[in-house]
Amino acid sequence: MIGPRAAGEQLVVDCGSRLGVSGAGSAGPGHGGWSRRQRELVGGLLRCYPVSFLVLAPYAVFILPMAVLNDNPQTGFIVLLVGLALLGSVSVETMGLFLGRPDPRWRQGMRQATARYPRIYPVARLVTLTGMVASITGAHLGRGTVVAQVSGDVSDNPLAMVCALFSGWGTLGFALLVGSHLSGRLSSRRLYCWVAVLVGVEAYVAALTARSAPLVALVFFVAAAGAVCGVFRLRHLLLWAVVLLLAWPAMFAQRNAIREERGVAVDTQVTATDRLRLDSQLTAVAAFEVPVEIGQPGVADYFRYGLVPRVLDPDRPALSTGQQINQFLGGGPTSAYTFLLLGNIWFFDGPAGMVAVHAFWAGFVALLLRWRSRPGPARLTLFCLVFSDVLLWSGTYPDSTIGFLQHVVSAAPVFLLLWLTRSGPAGCDDEVTLPVGAVR
Repeated sequence: MIGPRAAGEQLVVDCGSRLGVSGAGSAGPGHGGWSRRQRELVGGLLRCYPVSFLVLAPYAVFILPMAVLNDNPQTGFIVLLVGLALLGSVSVETMGLFLGRPDPRWRQGMRQATARYPRIYPVARLVTLTGMVASITGAHLGRGTVVAQVSGDVSDNPLAMVCALFSGWGTLGFALLVGSHLSGRLSSRRLYCWVAVLVGVEAYVAALTARSAPLVALVFFVAAAGAVCGVFRLRHLLLWAVVLLLAWPAMFAQRNAIREERGVAVDTQVTATDRLRLDSQLTAVAAFEVPVEIGQPGVADYFRYGLVPRVLDPDRPALSTGQQINQFLGGGPTSAYTFLLLGNIWFFDGPAGMVAVHAFWAGFVALLLRWRSRPGPARLTLFCLVFSDVLLWSGTYPDSTIGFLQHVVSAAPVFLLLWLTRSGPAGCDDEVTLPVGAVR
């Protein structure tokens, strides 16, 4: 986490060029000052290239090393996919630097941006707790379970449909908790406690549903978004990544045991190590001439599934592009398969689509972080939704984009509540009254 700066210190982050510190209170040559300046520089670079970081991180840390270690003959194809995605994101994010850079005084700027929202932390607590209760209740009612995935059924229980309205509130809650922390209203210790509770609840839901993918997705999203927002240090995240990899065999065995208890057949020939071969899952798409049309969601489906809650359209069929891909590959409708996010984009939109999709979202994220200076709670929430829904490496495109639209609609009451509880206009030099125990 980025620590406080000394009084009078002025930090200038010039992404990719230089780092200068001036002022009467600037840190000396000691290790603490240098470490702090390093964190400021890394944080500035991440906020200059957030989408590129999100694209590159899982491949640089895990997927590409696995391909090299296992001598995957399609390693060059993986590099091509990542290169095309980065071509779209890096080019747009670099052009965005000429129009405006993220505020180098990130924490001070966020305190000013959230000064008009004195109730942001109570709203964050309400949203987070509501999201957790809805997730647990929905799982107990059969929503999102592996049995429902295999059968293709959607629970028609009215309460389950109501719980579906709060899907994505875990992400909303995390975004508002981060905003509360950056505003100075929530200490680091309490933020980490909330994150632990969020992950713990998702682990419990994973045990109820016998599906580990949402838990893995949440952990990676929290790590990536937290790193960009400056609340987690990269070296700590790398350490936790190693811990999770070591714990994966036990998690995989437990997941299979739960599935067998629910009457779902488990392929015993697929080991925990096999499930980690994400490079093979991705390169399976290299065998096809793209783009491919298999009846994937079209424009009308984006509006029907993305903007209309199921409670208002209960008769629409379940949407699962993963099941369509599995049938295209010769499998049955009771299983799902994806080529990961990059592979799915390549499969449906080809190389041009790979560049265009990442260029679009890079531009969108740049606007969220830089338009009219620092992002407030609403823009920070949309930024987190893009990270968790649209661009997460494990997402099923284009379903993930539809999920983003669903979660934006679900977040509308939260945005309204924030607007209703805001105070009068805040000037650029307004101070935030900090509660006891909060950390600047």
